[in-house]
Amino acid sequence: MSKGKLYLFPVPLGDESVEKVIPAYNISILNEVEFIIAEDAKTARKWMKQMGCEKPLQEFEYEEVNQHTRPETLFDIVKPMLEGKITAFMSEAGCPGIADPGSEIVRICHNKNIEVIPLVGPSSIFLALMASGFNGQNFSFNGYLPREKNDRIKKIRDFEKIAISKRQTQIFIETPYRNNPLLEDLLASLYPDTKLCIASNISLPNQKINSKSIADWKKQKLNLDKVPVVFLIYA
Repeated sequence: MSKGKLYLFPVPLGDESVEKVIPAYNISILNEVEFIIAEDAKTARKWMKQMGCEKPLQEFEYEEVNQHTRPETLFDIVKPMLEGKITAFMSEAGCPGIADPGSEIVRICHNKNIEVIPLVGPSSIFLALMASGFNGQNFSFNGYLPREKNDRIKKIRDFEKIAISKRQTQIFIETPYRNNPLLEDLLASLYPDTKLCIASNISLPNQKINSKSIADWKKQKLNLDKVPVVFLIYA
Protein backbone atom coordinates (compact mmCIF):
# COMPACT_ATOMS: atom_id res chain seq x y z
CA MET A 1 0.00 0.00 0.00
CA SER A 2 1.36 3.41 -0.97
CA LYS A 3 1.63 6.07 1.71
CA GLY A 4 -0.58 9.12 1.77
CA LYS A 5 0.51 12.75 1.63
CA LEU A 6 0.35 15.64 4.05
CA TYR A 7 -0.75 18.96 2.56
CA LEU A 8 -0.02 21.97 4.77
CA PHE A 9 -3.16 23.90 3.96
CA PRO A 10 -3.30 27.65 4.77
CA VAL A 11 -6.61 29.29 5.63
CA PRO A 12 -7.62 32.99 5.75
CA LEU A 13 -6.48 35.24 8.59
CA GLY A 14 -10.02 36.46 9.24
CA ASP A 15 -13.43 36.79 7.66
CA GLU A 16 -12.17 38.17 4.37
CA SER A 17 -12.97 36.86 0.92
CA VAL A 18 -11.50 33.38 0.50
CA GLU A 19 -10.77 34.11 -3.18
CA LYS A 20 -8.53 37.00 -2.12
CA VAL A 21 -6.04 34.88 -0.18
CA ILE A 22 -6.48 31.19 -1.10
CA PRO A 23 -5.46 30.04 -4.62
CA ALA A 24 -8.00 28.02 -6.61
CA TYR A 25 -5.43 25.23 -6.85
CA ASN A 26 -5.53 24.77 -3.05
CA ILE A 27 -9.30 24.41 -3.12
CA SER A 28 -9.06 21.79 -5.86
CA ILE A 29 -6.74 19.76 -3.61
CA LEU A 30 -9.60 19.34 -1.13
CA ASN A 31 -11.32 17.04 -3.62
CA GLU A 32 -8.65 14.40 -3.07
CA VAL A 33 -8.24 14.89 0.68
CA GLU A 34 -9.77 12.28 3.00
CA PHE A 35 -8.41 13.18 6.41
CA ILE A 36 -8.24 16.62 8.09
CA ILE A 37 -5.87 17.45 10.92
CA ALA A 38 -6.89 20.79 12.40
CA GLU A 39 -6.11 23.04 15.30
CA ASP A 40 -9.90 23.26 15.66
CA ALA A 41 -12.20 20.98 13.63
CA LYS A 42 -15.12 23.42 13.78
CA THR A 43 -13.00 26.22 12.32
CA ALA A 44 -11.64 23.90 9.62
CA ARG A 45 -15.18 22.96 8.56
CA LYS A 46 -16.11 26.66 8.42
CA TRP A 47 -13.23 27.47 6.08
CA MET A 48 -13.86 24.39 3.92
CA LYS A 49 -17.48 25.45 3.51
CA GLN A 50 -16.45 29.00 2.58
CA MET A 51 -13.92 27.64 0.09
CA GLY A 52 -16.72 25.81 -1.69
CA CYS A 53 -15.47 22.32 -0.92
CA GLU A 54 -17.35 19.97 -3.28
CA LYS A 55 -17.23 16.93 -1.00
CA PRO A 56 -19.77 16.79 1.86
CA LEU A 57 -17.98 17.88 5.03
CA GLN A 58 -19.19 14.80 6.91
CA GLU A 59 -17.23 12.55 4.51
CA PHE A 60 -13.92 13.76 5.93
CA GLU A 61 -12.27 12.29 9.00
CA TYR A 62 -11.10 14.91 11.51
CA GLU A 63 -8.45 14.95 14.21
CA GLU A 64 -7.44 17.95 16.31
CA VAL A 65 -3.86 18.92 17.14
CA ASN A 66 -3.44 21.90 19.45
CA GLN A 67 -1.92 22.90 22.79
CA HIS A 68 -4.02 20.25 24.55
CA THR A 69 -2.75 17.37 22.40
CA ARG A 70 -0.60 14.86 24.29
CA PRO A 71 2.72 14.17 22.47
CA GLU A 72 2.28 10.42 22.79
CA THR A 73 -0.89 10.57 20.65
CA LEU A 74 0.78 12.18 17.62
CA PHE A 75 1.99 8.87 16.17
CA ASP A 76 -1.61 7.58 16.14
CA ILE A 77 -2.73 10.74 14.34
CA VAL A 78 -0.21 10.06 11.55
CA LYS A 79 -1.36 6.43 11.06
CA PRO A 80 -4.05 7.22 8.45
CA MET A 81 -1.32 8.61 6.18
CA LEU A 82 0.69 5.41 6.60
CA GLU A 83 -2.46 3.63 5.42
CA GLY A 84 -2.56 5.77 2.27
CA LYS A 85 -4.94 8.58 3.18
CA ILE A 86 -4.40 12.03 1.67
CA THR A 87 -4.37 14.51 4.55
CA ALA A 88 -4.62 18.29 4.98
CA PHE A 89 -3.36 20.11 8.06
CA MET A 90 -5.20 23.39 8.85
CA SER A 91 -4.45 25.83 11.64
CA GLU A 92 -6.92 28.27 13.18
CA ALA A 93 -5.69 31.03 10.85
CA GLY A 94 -2.89 31.48 8.34
CA CYS A 95 -0.19 28.90 7.65
CA PRO A 96 0.10 25.73 9.76
CA GLY A 97 3.41 25.28 11.54
CA ILE A 98 4.21 29.02 11.67
CA ALA A 99 3.34 30.42 15.12
CA ASP A 100 0.87 27.53 15.29
CA PRO A 101 0.86 23.82 16.07
CA GLY A 102 1.94 21.44 13.33
CA SER A 103 5.69 21.11 13.34
CA GLU A 104 5.68 17.87 15.34
CA ILE A 105 3.24 16.23 12.92
CA VAL A 106 5.44 17.33 10.02
CA ARG A 107 8.55 15.98 11.77
CA ILE A 108 6.92 12.58 12.27
CA CYS A 109 5.84 12.52 8.62
CA HIS A 110 9.44 13.13 7.51
CA ASN A 111 10.64 10.36 9.81
CA LYS A 112 8.04 8.00 8.28
CA ASN A 113 8.89 9.09 4.69
CA ILE A 114 5.45 10.60 4.18
CA GLU A 115 5.50 13.32 1.52
CA VAL A 116 4.90 16.79 2.96
CA ILE A 117 3.56 19.45 0.56
CA PRO A 118 3.27 23.10 1.67
CA LEU A 119 0.61 25.13 -0.13
CA VAL A 120 0.68 28.86 -0.80
CA GLY A 121 -1.39 31.04 1.52
CA PRO A 122 -1.42 34.00 3.91
CA SER A 123 1.00 34.35 6.82
CA SER A 124 0.51 37.43 8.99
CA ILE A 125 4.15 37.27 10.09
CA PHE A 126 5.64 37.35 6.60
CA LEU A 127 3.07 39.79 5.25
CA ALA A 128 3.89 42.17 8.11
CA LEU A 129 7.62 41.83 7.45
CA MET A 130 7.10 42.51 3.74
CA ALA A 131 5.17 45.70 4.48
CA SER A 132 7.32 46.98 7.37
CA GLY A 133 10.24 48.34 5.39
CA PHE A 134 12.55 46.61 7.88
CA ASN A 135 15.36 44.16 7.13
CA GLY A 136 13.84 41.17 5.36
CA GLN A 137 17.17 39.38 4.93
CA ASN A 138 17.99 39.13 8.61
CA PHE A 139 15.05 38.69 10.97
CA SER A 140 13.87 36.66 13.94
CA PHE A 141 10.36 35.60 14.88
CA ASN A 142 10.17 35.42 18.67
CA GLY A 143 6.61 34.25 19.30
CA TYR A 144 4.86 35.56 22.40
CA LEU A 145 6.49 37.76 25.02
CA PRO A 146 6.43 36.94 28.77
CA ARG A 147 3.21 37.79 30.62
CA GLU A 148 4.92 39.24 33.68
CA LYS A 149 5.65 42.95 33.14
CA ASN A 150 9.29 43.04 34.32
CA ASP A 151 10.17 39.96 32.28
CA ARG A 152 8.40 41.43 29.27
CA ILE A 153 10.29 44.72 29.50
CA LYS A 154 13.60 42.86 29.81
CA LYS A 155 12.77 40.85 26.69
CA ILE A 156 11.82 44.01 24.77
CA ARG A 157 15.16 45.62 25.65
CA ASP A 158 16.98 42.43 24.66
CA PHE A 159 15.25 42.54 21.27
CA GLU A 160 16.32 46.14 20.79
CA LYS A 161 19.96 45.30 21.60
CA ILE A 162 19.92 42.52 19.02
CA ALA A 163 18.24 44.75 16.44
CA ILE A 164 20.98 47.37 16.96
CA SER A 165 23.97 45.03 17.04
CA LYS A 166 22.90 42.67 14.24
CA ARG A 167 20.65 44.92 12.14
CA GLN A 168 18.10 42.15 12.63
CA THR A 169 14.34 42.72 12.52
CA GLN A 170 12.65 41.40 15.66
CA ILE A 171 9.11 40.08 15.16
CA PHE A 172 6.67 39.05 17.88
CA ILE A 173 2.97 38.70 18.61
CA GLU A 174 0.69 38.92 21.61
CA THR A 175 -2.70 37.62 22.69
CA PRO A 176 -5.05 40.37 21.40
CA TYR A 177 -6.46 41.33 24.80
CA ARG A 178 -2.89 42.01 26.04
CA ASN A 179 -1.89 44.24 23.11
CA ASN A 180 -2.37 47.55 24.91
CA PRO A 181 -0.18 46.70 27.94
CA LEU A 182 2.49 45.46 25.52
CA LEU A 183 2.29 48.67 23.49
CA GLU A 184 2.68 50.73 26.67
CA ASP A 185 5.83 48.79 27.57
CA LEU A 186 7.24 49.18 24.06
CA LEU A 187 6.76 52.96 24.10
CA ALA A 188 8.20 53.28 27.60
CA SER A 189 11.19 50.96 27.13
CA LEU A 190 12.59 51.51 23.63
CA TYR A 191 14.87 54.32 22.46
CA PRO A 192 13.05 57.25 20.78
CA ASP A 193 14.66 56.57 17.37
CA THR A 194 14.03 52.80 17.38
CA LYS A 195 11.55 51.84 14.67
CA LEU A 196 8.34 50.00 15.53
CA CYS A 197 5.95 48.53 12.96
CA ILE A 198 2.41 47.78 14.09
CA ALA A 199 0.57 45.57 11.60
CA SER A 200 -3.06 44.91 12.51
CA ASN A 201 -5.92 43.03 10.84
CA ILE A 202 -3.60 41.94 8.04
CA SER A 203 -5.39 41.16 4.76
CA LEU A 204 -8.74 42.33 6.18
CA PRO A 205 -10.67 45.41 4.97
CA ASN A 206 -9.61 47.36 8.10
CA GLN A 207 -5.93 46.47 7.77
CA LYS A 208 -3.44 49.00 9.16
CA ILE A 209 0.33 48.68 8.78
CA ASN A 210 2.55 51.55 9.88
CA SER A 211 6.26 51.85 10.67
CA LYS A 212 7.38 54.81 12.77
CA SER A 213 9.94 55.76 15.37
CA ILE A 214 9.01 55.31 19.00
CA ALA A 215 9.07 59.11 19.34
CA ASP A 216 6.45 59.42 16.61
CA TRP A 217 4.29 56.61 18.00
CA LYS A 218 4.17 58.42 21.33
CA LYS A 219 2.37 61.31 19.62
CA GLN A 220 -0.59 59.05 18.82
CA LYS A 221 -3.23 57.42 20.95
CA LEU A 222 -3.79 53.83 19.89
CA ASN A 223 -6.24 51.19 21.02
CA LEU A 224 -5.19 47.71 19.94
CA ASP A 225 -7.44 45.81 22.34
CA LYS A 226 -8.70 42.51 20.91
CA VAL A 227 -7.14 43.25 17.51
CA PRO A 228 -4.82 40.70 15.83
CA VAL A 229 -1.44 42.46 15.64
CA VAL A 230 2.10 41.63 14.55
CA PHE A 231 4.80 43.83 16.14
CA LEU A 232 8.21 44.42 14.56
CA ILE A 233 11.25 46.28 15.94
CA TYR A 234 14.21 47.56 13.94
CA ALA A 235 17.03 49.90 14.88
